[in-house]
Amino acid sequence: MQELNLPNYSLKLKKEGNKTFIFDPIRKKYLVLTPEEWVRQNFIQFLIQKKGYPASLIAVEMGIDVLNTKKRCDIVLFNNDGKAHIIVECKAPSIKIAQDTFDQIARYNMTLKTDLLIVTNGLQHFTCIMDHENKRYQFLKEIPEYKR
Repeated sequence: MQELNLPNYSLKLKKEGNKTFIFDPIRKKYLVLTPEEWVRQNFIQFLIQKKGYPASLIAVEMGIDVLNTKKRCDIVLFNNDGKAHIIVECKAPSIKIAQDTFDQIARYNMTLKTDLLIVTNGLQHFTCIMDHENKRYQFLKEIPEYKR
């Protein structure tokens, strides 16, 4: 798989026939290794190992309802009170991060109302802090570390 703009992590891979699978420690199962899954699993490790987020506060492929349509958030991080705090949208490295990606995560946030939005393709990472009161957001220079 493609090298990412993230630290290297020891991820569990296995081959079955001509398919490669990657282990998701949050969902506790092997998944088909796609470029997007490669980004998602590396980013999960980055959040846990580098930024200190507890695995117990992370949900992966979490289903939500957006305007009566079922959607799935790639990664949702919760605070200690059980409230969604961060949404992460992962794209394959070949996908350019563009306005439509931000529009997608903003639609998800209409339901979850998180404080932070992160968009990554494994090569570029964008983090926005939300100002819900004024209906604006501001880009941050880096992804914040976990705070108890």
